[in-house]
Amino acid sequence: MSLPAEPPSRAALQAAASQRLHPLSWLFLLLAQLRAFALPLLVLLFGGGRREDGIADLIGLLAAGLLALTAVWRYFTYHYGFLGQALVIRSGLLQRNLRLVPFDRVQNVTVHQNLLHRLFGVASVRLESAGGLGQAEAQMDVLRLDQARALEALVRQGAQRARAAAAASGEGPEAATPAEPAPVLWLHLPMRELVRLGLISNRGMLVVAALFAALSQAGDAVMKPLGNQLYAGLKEGESWAASLHLGPLAYGLASLLLLLGLLALVRALSVALAIVQFHDFRLLAGERELSVERGLLSRVRAHLPKRRVQAYTLHESLLHRWFGRRSLSVDRAALETGNEAAALRELVPLATPEAMDGMLQRLLPEGSWPPRHWQPLHPRAWRRVAFPGLLATLAASGLLVAWKGLPGLWLLLLLPLVVLRARIWARYSAWSLEGGVISVRQGWLDRHWRFAEVRKLHALELRQSPFDRRHGMASLHLDSLGAHPMAPPLRIPYLPVAEAVRLAAALRAGMPRDAGVSRARTAA
Repeated sequence: MSLPAEPPSRAALQAAASQRLHPLSWLFLLLAQLRAFALPLLVLLFGGGRREDGIADLIGLLAAGLLALTAVWRYFTYHYGFLGQALVIRSGLLQRNLRLVPFDRVQNVTVHQNLLHRLFGVASVRLESAGGLGQAEAQMDVLRLDQARALEALVRQGAQRARAAAAASGEGPEAATPAEPAPVLWLHLPMRELVRLGLISNRGMLVVAALFAALSQAGDAVMKPLGNQLYAGLKEGESWAASLHLGPLAYGLASLLLLLGLLALVRALSVALAIVQFHDFRLLAGERELSVERGLLSRVRAHLPKRRVQAYTLHESLLHRWFGRRSLSVDRAALETGNEAAALRELVPLATPEAMDGMLQRLLPEGSWPPRHWQPLHPRAWRRVAFPGLLATLAASGLLVAWKGLPGLWLLLLLPLVVLRARIWARYSAWSLEGGVISVRQGWLDRHWRFAEVRKLHALELRQSPFDRRHGMASLHLDSLGAHPMAPPLRIPYLPVAEAVRLAAALRAGMPRDAGVSRARTAA
């Protein structure tokens, strides 16, 4: 075991925690606090009214001084050290806390460097466990870079020794090994791949959305002058266009060029953001864990034990297919927070189908990927998919006819497109159960594969709606720990009832005994 049978005394813990953070750690903490309270402070300093007594400025300065005092206080009261195979943390002065973090409890060690960290030669270290509920077991802000790397290596080696000791004593399933081989580089993304990633992804819209969000919170002091300038620019452009005596065709071409320019700007932002986030991306694989290194301004190195990967999502949009690429994200057994979690979730931002299949073959049980025997959905599954779209189109057409008259019937031309989309979706969608891996593929223009090892499933539910019962269908909903809320659901829809029951029984036999398996549920 990593700890002795007798728990260490409080005096021993306090004596072990004798090391301090970097002398500039208070500055980084202050900057983080100022970033968190930037908006309230700016409101106090610039939006608190133009009072002659300067009370808003005084409150802002007092708040900044209080944050600085808190940061310095934390530096002098935060200590850490090591006791056996565990990390000891002592913090607080009025309310003192002692924490003992065994190495075998740590599931991920993340070393993070932003631009300011790299300028001062320091780094932040974050230790996470599987049951941390989004909270780090320990957050070391900040250490010298050599100390951060030494702490990372010490924790990982300690966790390996703890697993080996547990296996040798019969308390763990893994066999003890003297040392793990050096990790192997699985994937490196050069600059041309990052440009492809930016062109494929829609990350530039994140910048646009963030800009609109910032403007919406800026208030009239910013929005009113900006709106006046925009209106004046539009009026000037309208007058200039009128002086040229352009025809409808010229206006149409100008609008098209403007739209293409905006799209090009968004794609340029996407490329820039991809380069900043994934510069010098490296995916390395060891015997038990995966490591990800990435980032231009903010450099992140994170580790993920392979056994903590719960489910996979393989994505292929229309642009992916044009460029001959795919993307892979994973769900892990921990609540994801921050940039470190995003680095682990987007495990393979971009790779060719052949390279992706090769990596998945090494991650999944032998013979399970790629699936060779895809099973189709119910023959009438396309009707279930088409029904909501047909109903919405008919309702919209009826409202448009009531408002505009007979021209509203033009909307009915969308009905064949809705049916075509449903038929293509149903023809492509399928499921497979091979080598202990359950896989589902779905999509039309954007396609995705969602798959997981059966032994890692957490819950299973058989559902039927009234429409499903009428068509003799049922859907299987599967769940794994750590599923990302934005990921496609792990669901096998519109199966024949008998086939759904047989598949549920087969999955139930391979799931852990303590997993949650619900009975068939009929949706009202």
